[in-house]
Amino acid sequence: MMQKIYPYYLANEAVYANTDLKVTDKYSGEVACEVALATPDVLDQAITAAVAATEAMRKMTVYERQAVLEHCVKRFTERKDELAHALCIEAGKPINDAIGEVTRLIDTFKIAAEETPRMLGETLPLDISPRAKGYRGMTQRVPIGPCAFISPFNFPLNLAAHKVAPAIATGCPFVLKPASMTPVGALLIGEILAETNLPKGAFSILPCRRDSADLLTEDDRLKLLSFTGSPDVGWKLKARAGKKPVILELGGNAACVVDKDWDLDDAVARVIIGAFYQSGQSCIGVQRLFVHSDVYATFKEKLVAKTKALKSGDPKDKETFIGPMISEGEAKRLHGWIESAIDKGATLLCGGQRNGNMLQATLLENVDANCELSAEEAFGPVAILEPFDDFDAVLKRVNDSRFGLQAGIFTRDLYKAQQAWDELEVGGVVIGDVPSWRVDHMPYGGVKDSGLGREGIRWAMEDMTELRLMVIRTPQ
Repeated sequence: MMQKIYPYYLANEAVYANTDLKVTDKYSGEVACEVALATPDVLDQAITAAVAATEAMRKMTVYERQAVLEHCVKRFTERKDELAHALCIEAGKPINDAIGEVTRLIDTFKIAAEETPRMLGETLPLDISPRAKGYRGMTQRVPIGPCAFISPFNFPLNLAAHKVAPAIATGCPFVLKPASMTPVGALLIGEILAETNLPKGAFSILPCRRDSADLLTEDDRLKLLSFTGSPDVGWKLKARAGKKPVILELGGNAACVVDKDWDLDDAVARVIIGAFYQSGQSCIGVQRLFVHSDVYATFKEKLVAKTKALKSGDPKDKETFIGPMISEGEAKRLHGWIESAIDKGATLLCGGQRNGNMLQATLLENVDANCELSAEEAFGPVAILEPFDDFDAVLKRVNDSRFGLQAGIFTRDLYKAQQAWDELEVGGVVIGDVPSWRVDHMPYGGVKDSGLGREGIRWAMEDMTELRLMVIRTPQ
């Protein structure tokens, strides 16, 4: 069971300041626990503490930073059932998906521990002309300084981990604001970090209301802002962030192409997961599905049958595949998009019904390209189907989006795979699988309205460090 009251973490310390934030069980709607809510003055204290900790964090040795990360791996492993249960309750995440996320949390911290000694520099021969004779150079990467992190509701553990773990690996103090609907995962990470010997002020984890979090964006004492969440919010934060670098991991309406040479049963099995895992609340969930016209009818029949067979209900039940959406408001919004698409001529193939924040797994075809279901991010258990005949043309359809996170291409044709890799305007192309596939050490991120920068520990560590050059002159 989740405990009744959780503190926030200010400068490494648990603070039971209040019980102002009520976190609900997303399936039952009942209050599951109460969480301390930080105010702007607490945020200011956290930033002050992070600045004070900057030198001590910079001076931590590689083995000391590794030890912190390895302690986290050990404790996450010991508490994996508790972590998964908390996810299941606060996010409404089906328990099998929750267990998977805990596994990824552990992986992410393991990778960070392994990458900690790999902040490598270079030596540079500088004597490229007579005037530079006797000069040589070398580079090192140094911590950027105090960082501001904002993480979303859909992966409360692992998307926080993708900010926290590289910060520890590089020696950057940080202040993290988790999503108010799902703060417990981040606070459990904080509970375990508090067991370590990180310098005082190295971390603060502060649930707070969006209108109380302006300092995370605007305070010049913070040297990096990393935000994962909606595009509308992310780009507004960037505009207010001043001179600090900004990393944005935003939304998508990921496309998947199924060519006629692929095994349809395999493609259907993967698309079911890509479109509907954790109730479709993933920025790389399959949303737009293009299937070759030669196999379209057969694929559609198989996919509809498998979708209808998915079990919806209590996410604590291991047989449940479709759990609740994060809120009734989000379910209403997406249900409205479905009805709007149908009003404009779309055909409902299955699903489409809503009960509170439970939305059925839904498939449609003949959806107008200008409908929200095609043009915007659904972020729920909905996918739309469309046939294609020409591979060149379908790549253009995939690119006809303001988003560009990842795309999936089911083809056995090497040249088509290379063409997709060359031409698709996305951060990643997955061949033989859905765009929803990710492991935690790969460079992950998007282009266009899907964001700036890359996650994946090594790439995040680069963002959290600065390159510093030393030039040495040897007198002749």
